[in-house]
Amino acid sequence: MGETPFKLVYGSEALIHVEVGVPTLRTELYNDQHNINARNAELDLTEEDREIATVKQRAKKEIAERKHNARVVPRTFTEGDLVLRRTDEARRPPSHGKLAANWEGPFRVVKVLGMGAYQLQALQGNPIPGNWNISSLKMYRS
Repeated sequence: MGETPFKLVYGSEALIHVEVGVPTLRTELYNDQHNINARNAELDLTEEDREIATVKQRAKKEIAERKHNARVVPRTFTEGDLVLRRTDEARRPPSHGKLAANWEGPFRVVKVLGMGAYQLQALQGNPIPGNWNISSLKMYRS
């Protein structure tokens, strides 16, 4: 954002310990009255610096969001669609090892609950317990 966290919090640049012990131009030209005036001016501009940093941060977030949303392919299912369900580690047969199927099904979408949640049933009509998130489902193509 172009500003250090110290400056955003305290309104001035930090002075490191080496600059205190070793004479530098910064410490040699120190004037108490000038420092008070400069400090007051910095404090007046601190809020503006924070607002500029906030605007820059918001702009970077929007750019990242647009970049992410450009790659996201939205998907939804309607009642009656056939879907495959991701096979969890607990439901995979241990005898199959790493060659076990990653997807099982097909299942029929019985009810759309909203917010990416669905209720499923087997093709024979037996309901599948629980609600399933869209991240665990994909369209069945026969």
